Amino acid sequence: MKLSTFLACAMMFAFSRAQGATAQNPAVVELFTSQGCSSCPPANESLRAVADRPDVLALSFDVTYWDYLGWKDTFDDEAYTRRQRNYEPTLGESGPFTPQVVVDGAHDTVGNVRGDIEKLIAQSHRTNAPFVSLATNSVSVGVANGTADVWLVRYDPRVTQIPVSLGENAGATFLQKNVVRSLTLLGQWHGAAAQFPMPPAPPGLKTAVLVQKPQGGAILAAARD
Repeated sequence: MKLSTFLACAMMFAFSRAQGATAQNPAVVELFTSQGCSSCPPANESLRAVADRPDVLALSFDVTYWDYLGWKDTFDDEAYTRRQRNYEPTLGESGPFTPQVVVDGAHDTVGNVRGDIEKLIAQSHRTNAPFVSLATNSVSVGVANGTADVWLVRYDPRVTQIPVSLGENAGATFLQKNVVRSLTLLGQWHGAAAQFPMPPAPPGLKTAVLVQKPQGGAILAAARD
């Protein structure tokens, strides 16, 4: 075996055994927020503060259950609300709330305290992480132990300004970054090397892929373009 090939294999083996948050396998910080929630603007600011870190994949999911207050969130989706609800039993929460931040699918905190988010990011440490790579039209997941869902996330990396005219935030401008615009299950990974077809991203949106234990479990690996 050539030395370069041996070193590449050794690096991939080390990656699959244990890894903290890095640019190649960033800590996934999910904010569940709503434009109709008066407590959410500070949490949006906290997410914006960590969103450009190379070791962080920050994603803003707008949930639906505050729409009854009079303002229909412009980015919300029932799929994001279901995602949050799936987390609650494993996190020991009695039900979903905003603003909630979930890190790596394994730990959560109230999203408007940036220091608490930073602590969870610092604790990010994955074991048995499969190697994930993105190509133009496909996602490749490497060999490791376990079974997981493979999620495709499209998000807007820009800071979006939404003037809110009704509800708790009436008269305010809601600032959001990395707003998730679609969430798609590509398939299941069962520990062997696998490839999943991936449609092209809509203009202006970025791509992330999450390899995650089913039913709101821990995120084993993440990658982005």
